[in-house]
Amino acid sequence: MSGFWGVCRAIVGREFLRFIHQRERFLAALVRPLVWLLVFAAGFRAALGLSIIPPYQTYITYETYIVPGLCAMVLLFNGMQSSLSLVYDREMGSMRLLLTSPFPRWWLLFCRLLGSTAISILQVYTFLAIAALFGITMPPLGYVAVLPGLVLGGLMLGALGLVLSSFIRQLENFAGVMNFVIFPMFFLSSALYPLWRMAESSPLLRDICALNPFTHAVELIRFLLYLQINWIALLWVIFSTLILGAIAVWGYDPARGLMKRKA
Repeated sequence: MSGFWGVCRAIVGREFLRFIHQRERFLAALVRPLVWLLVFAAGFRAALGLSIIPPYQTYITYETYIVPGLCAMVLLFNGMQSSLSLVYDREMGSMRLLLTSPFPRWWLLFCRLLGSTAISILQVYTFLAIAALFGITMPPLGYVAVLPGLVLGGLMLGALGLVLSSFIRQLENFAGVMNFVIFPMFFLSSALYPLWRMAESSPLLRDICALNPFTHAVELIRFLLYLQINWIALLWVIFSTLILGAIAVWGYDPARGLMKRKA
């Protein structure tokens, strides 16, 4: 058992060291949501006219409404960037060396997910702190209650990145695939506007948003920030994490995945 935790500490520590040496990654993770929060939110608020947001039935500004979605955006982008490093490690051969170690493949991949999720959560709380400086705050206990939702959301979106990286052979192709996945997931969700407002425009788009796992990650974070639990979103996020994790473990099988494709 000590060997398992030793491997976990080593992998997570390596992720933090890589993060420390890539300071621009930290700044980029903050600039994106802050631009949406402080610049684009003004235009969206004027267009949508949101003030009373079910199911909270309390007056909140549009900036407050989109904060959970922007937190999920940080998790999504960091999960994809972490998976980009996996593609690089695979090209350099270090990933194959890691996966051929005597430890179970699922444990090694889970440790990578754990490290990237911990970094994502650090970035999310930094973003929330900066938002609070601009007067965009949540209930005080919500900052603590949202932690499990951030962990689950980070694991789910990190697992999605693992799935993508397991089927992409070259580093140059990953950026295009990232954009193809990130932007549809983000805009076809409840990150920027509630689903009931989407249903007024197009019931079909509303149904697509409801099936989007990213939507449920956003709703889980949003409800927890307001000290509530969305059980449907919770179950959906757990289910998606398990499915994506299983696909990632299968995709990173050295005998059936990486080595077979190299041959």
